[in-house]
Amino acid sequence: MGTGIRAVIFDLDGTLLNTLEDIAASMNAALAANGFQTHPADAYRLLIGRGMMNLARAALPEDAREPAVVQKAAAAMRREYEKRWADKTRPYDGIPELLEKLCGAGIKTAVLSNKPDDFTRKCVGKFFPQYRFDAVLGEQPWIPKKPDPAAAFEIARQLGFSPAFFACLGDSDIDMQTAAAAGMLPLGALWGFRSAEELNEHGAQRLLDTPLDLIKLIAV
Repeated sequence: MGTGIRAVIFDLDGTLLNTLEDIAASMNAALAANGFQTHPADAYRLLIGRGMMNLARAALPEDAREPAVVQKAAAAMRREYEKRWADKTRPYDGIPELLEKLCGAGIKTAVLSNKPDDFTRKCVGKFFPQYRFDAVLGEQPWIPKKPDPAAAFEIARQLGFSPAFFACLGDSDIDMQTAAAAGMLPLGALWGFRSAEELNEHGAQRLLDTPLDLIKLIAV
């Protein structure tokens, strides 16, 4: 392995899974139920990634972002997402093949998401039933969300490697910032929700056009 990478931490939404339509439909249903304007699905590309509470806050009109309203919208989003989280969500092309190759090469893998932990685990179990990640960690109250590096450090502890042996693959500024703060290799996924410019501006060391480009990079 030319880079010395022994483990890869994957973001979930926009990296392993295309969750855009199910998240957009759920948040729009929550907004409509509370009398607020909905958004085109594509607009959610810029709203996803900071956790469900922040998603609800960003989706609400600026003059309606009082804590009680945000809390109500986030609770409604959770209920709506429970109904449809797997309707249109699918792994990106090349992801199953990538995971198989990493597993075969003895590379450790983990998922780190700002999606609530229960939904993170449901998504991983549903869409990758044949594959066992070495760690899966979604948003939980006991650990700060990305871009705070605490959760990345926790995964490194669980897997037993120094952060220097990790790559972090994600599609947003938050993922690149998390990797940099943790002393891990930040890799940008161009098939996800954000732009190459955003990834570069926030510290991506490499941009990958397809999931299988990761194999070439770490020379598995």
